[in-house]
Amino acid sequence: MDIWNADKLALFLIFFVPGFISIKIYDLLVPGETRDFSKSLLEAVSYSTLNFAALFWLIALIHGGNFYQQHFNLYYFSVFVIMVVAPACWPFVFLRLATWRRVAKHFVHPIQKPWDYVFGKHDPFWIIVHLKSGQKIGGRFGIESFASSNPADEQIYLEEVWELDDDGRFLEPVENSRGIIVMNDEIRAVEFFE
Repeated sequence: MDIWNADKLALFLIFFVPGFISIKIYDLLVPGETRDFSKSLLEAVSYSTLNFAALFWLIALIHGGNFYQQHFNLYYFSVFVIMVVAPACWPFVFLRLATWRRVAKHFVHPIQKPWDYVFGKHDPFWIIVHLKSGQKIGGRFGIESFASSNPADEQIYLEEVWELDDDGRFLEPVENSRGIIVMNDEIRAVEFFE
C-alpha cells in the first residue's frame, strides 16, 4: 500500500486536517491536559466529517457544473475556507453555545477548573491572596498580571502589590514594587473585589 499516492494523501488531508485544526484551536481556548494526538486520530476524523457535513452545500456548489473553470480563484478560496477557516471557527461557535444560558444547562461546562474560569475572563479586579501561613497579600490583577492555566500548577502574578490594614482593606501600593508571584503550594484561597 503506497501512502504517498496522491488520492490517499488527499483523503488523509481532507479527513484529518480540518479536525486537527479544530482540536488545536479548542485546546488553545480551553485549558486542559496536554493532548496526545496519536490517540486523537478518530476524534480528528470525526470533527472533519462534521465540518464537511455542515459545509456540504458549499462543497456541492463549488464542485457543480463548471465552477472550477469559471471561478478559479473563488474555488481555491472556498477550499481554504472549508479546510482551514471553518474548522478554526467551530471551537468558538461550540464554546459560545456551550456557555449560553439556554444551552449551558444541558452541557458540562468546558472549562474544568474555577481558577481557569475566573482568570480566563481577563477582567481586572482587586485580589487578596490568603496564604497557608495565615498571611494575606493584596494587589491589583490588571492587564499586565498573569495567572497560570491547566495543566500548569496554579500560580499568580500581581502587577501591583498593596498594603492591607487589619480588616483587609487596601491602603496604598507597596513602594518600588514591580509585582509579586505567588506559588500554588502557598495559596489557601483567593478573594476577588471590584
